[in-house]
Amino acid sequence: MGLGLLVAAGVVIAMQVPLLHQRARVESRLAALVGSLDHAPALAWPSVGSAALDIPSLGVVLSHNDAVVPIASLTKMMTAYVTLQKFPLTIGSTGPCTTVSASDVATYRQEAASQESSALVVAGEQLCELDLLEGLLVHSAGNYADLLATMVAGSSASFVTLMNQTAASLGLRSTTYADVSGFSPLSVSTALDQAKLAVTLMQSPLVRSIVDQTHVTLPVAGDVASFTPLVGVDNVIGVKSGRTDEAGGCDVMAMTFAQGGVTRVLYAVVLGQRGGDLLGPAGRAALALSLSALANRLQVTFAAGEVVGHVGWGGHRVAFGFRSTSHVTWWAARTRPTFALRLRPLTSTIHRGEVVGWVSVNAGARRLALIAQGRLAPPTLWQRLR
Repeated sequence: MGLGLLVAAGVVIAMQVPLLHQRARVESRLAALVGSLDHAPALAWPSVGSAALDIPSLGVVLSHNDAVVPIASLTKMMTAYVTLQKFPLTIGSTGPCTTVSASDVATYRQEAASQESSALVVAGEQLCELDLLEGLLVHSAGNYADLLATMVAGSSASFVTLMNQTAASLGLRSTTYADVSGFSPLSVSTALDQAKLAVTLMQSPLVRSIVDQTHVTLPVAGDVASFTPLVGVDNVIGVKSGRTDEAGGCDVMAMTFAQGGVTRVLYAVVLGQRGGDLLGPAGRAALALSLSALANRLQVTFAAGEVVGHVGWGGHRVAFGFRSTSHVTWWAARTRPTFALRLRPLTSTIHRGEVVGWVSVNAGARRLALIAQGRLAPPTLWQRLR
């Protein structure tokens, strides 16, 4: 989907100088300043499975082969979200606690025997909401999902009902949950729905602080590693991964990037990846998609004082340029910006530093002020009548 952008072709010069029949002579360098840009690389959609991109700051929401499929442990994002809706938690707080029962220990042993990801527990152990969320999101502990479900709704079955109600309220129309951990192949969704959920979940500073960790220390299980690939590599900050035979490898990746001096977040979701341990291919596919998306982010910079053109009467001219440095950023795979130079009516003396017009971006969505870089006398009567 590489797109070559010849933005100069989109530059329009519109002059508004109502001085009898005489117009000011304008020489513009705007087209040269915008220039022509190299081809943006194609988006690296995975060759198998499905995928989605969500870049809130750029207004980008795209999907590829967006089918309803099993999502494995991505299900636990909704488990965390529903929990935090019932028991909001801020950084530095631990939340309500629960005591591990003999039944909970039996559940752990059953899940471990079936090779479902889990974390060691012992009867009588105290686990608080923060512990459970860290074990759930970082180590993908299915038995911690069961403990959270009981804490919030009294049972896993009641919690699943809450999960589906919440999915509906969030507009996740292609998402259905059958369990709290995603081990069931009946917990299904699309890449696009999971991207939307990730954006919503990551609005929580607590969640962001949790999923950005490569390890967490749990009360009895001790130090456990994250199953989410590439956390800490190339500005990756989580969010969640999962794998089952039915779902293949799944990864929801959040990656930070700088835009306008502010740190923003991009979300890439890949489902149904195959090969190796499943998580490795999923992580690599999500990373390739994320990096290709950022490579599609193009920018033109207009420096303060940079001359845009000259305007004058007869042999008298004055340069005009940008009042301040401005950056215009866009995403090549989605849109092409347009630029228009508009000067205000020039009927009297223009003084150095005075605003004489604007560069209008995208039909006036943004205006960059232009100032005179010298003094311009008004046209003489003879110039007006010529």
